[in-house]
Amino acid sequence: MADPGMTVTPYWELTFDADGDVDGRERDRLLAEVGSHGVRDLIVFSHGWNNDRSGATALYRHFFAPIPQLAPKARIGYVGVVWPSMRFSDEPIPDFPKSVAATEAEAAPRPALDKDTRQALLRTFPDRTTVIDRIAALLDRQPPGEASLAEFGRLVRLLVEVAPDCPQSRCATDTAADGEPGMLCGDTAAACEEFAQALAELDSPGAAEGFSLPNPWDGARELLRQATYYAMKRRAGTVGEHGLGPVIGRLAGAAPGVRVHLVGHSFGGRLVSFALRGLPDGVSAVKSVTLLQGAFSHYAFAAELPHDPQAAGALRGLQGRIDGPLVCCYSHFDGALGTFYPLASRMADDAQSVACFDIGRVLGPKWGAMGHDGVQAVPGTRALTLAEALAGPLPGSGCVNVDAAAVVCRGGPPAGAHSDIVHPELARVVLAAGRIT
Repeated sequence: MADPGMTVTPYWELTFDADGDVDGRERDRLLAEVGSHGVRDLIVFSHGWNNDRSGATALYRHFFAPIPQLAPKARIGYVGVVWPSMRFSDEPIPDFPKSVAATEAEAAPRPALDKDTRQALLRTFPDRTTVIDRIAALLDRQPPGEASLAEFGRLVRLLVEVAPDCPQSRCATDTAADGEPGMLCGDTAAACEEFAQALAELDSPGAAEGFSLPNPWDGARELLRQATYYAMKRRAGTVGEHGLGPVIGRLAGAAPGVRVHLVGHSFGGRLVSFALRGLPDGVSAVKSVTLLQGAFSHYAFAAELPHDPQAAGALRGLQGRIDGPLVCCYSHFDGALGTFYPLASRMADDAQSVACFDIGRVLGPKWGAMGHDGVQAVPGTRALTLAEALAGPLPGSGCVNVDAAAVVCRGGPPAGAHSDIVHPELARVVLAAGRIT
């Protein structure tokens, strides 16, 4: 078992690389020990787009802390998934102390790249040092003219590209209608202007309704952020399908009586959902999936898309692989998913002009995220308030949307309440979804 400072026991970690390959020693330790500890219910939690290892373990430590008191007689084990994500250090996370790096990043003039975020990029994309250095130089200098912005866009694309035959390239889309997002293949200056408008509106609501054109360099750093998050989204699907899913299959063979409950925050929600695609045939060990502010398309589980009936979600019908419910917690206070996710996900051929102060009205639901409005276009999906979900019992199968805005409501720009998930009420939702008493 790992991390003696963890608030719960028994606790294990599973570490994956970007292609989904698992640390064999950690996997074997889990398979060997979970049965001997008498675990009946195993909660497997995956962090999201904005966590390094220390941030991930801190999240698990805080989120798991109330569970032993909430279910004192349950025989629960805990797993923290660690996968290669990165953190932009200017994003505040509620319930966690602000680091010196975060303070320095907030003080840095927009759009300059602060030291810690630059180091995070170098760790996350270790073979792109020259590209990152040039990106940082352009953000510092902000040279005038569209040619410099075009170069910036080319460098950002180069930063996040992967070979077409690698596992990550096959886990990039949430629906059959998706392609490469327009921010990576369209007009860089226009994309930066839209991101700049959105940032201005978040900083000063109503300001974006004027007619003044924003400085596109004000949105360039946001373009970089969203492009790296696109890379993290792709990785999350890969780690889920090629990494976590097969590990759960082996766990079902090594400890057939253990009930597995998958929990994911942000892109971690995409990771645990794609793990369903990687489950071996006949494995029914997964008894619940709980998504906390899931950062992937709300149509991912749909059999057909409302705007394209010939296309389906990448996870079409896979909620049927769960021997229990798929519970999606969402909040309209999530600025990352309500504002920037639709802009970053929109395809280049969706030429609709975007007034960033009213993104939801202009773009509509086409590019919506799970964590902003829940599972969509799946017949039979139940809709509950958080109070109703906690009063229980939750449905025993199918998709369940839970409006968690009563507690997921804190956080400043640009992410809003996206990381405001450390609440005992949400821990109770996980227990209710898994029928852990």
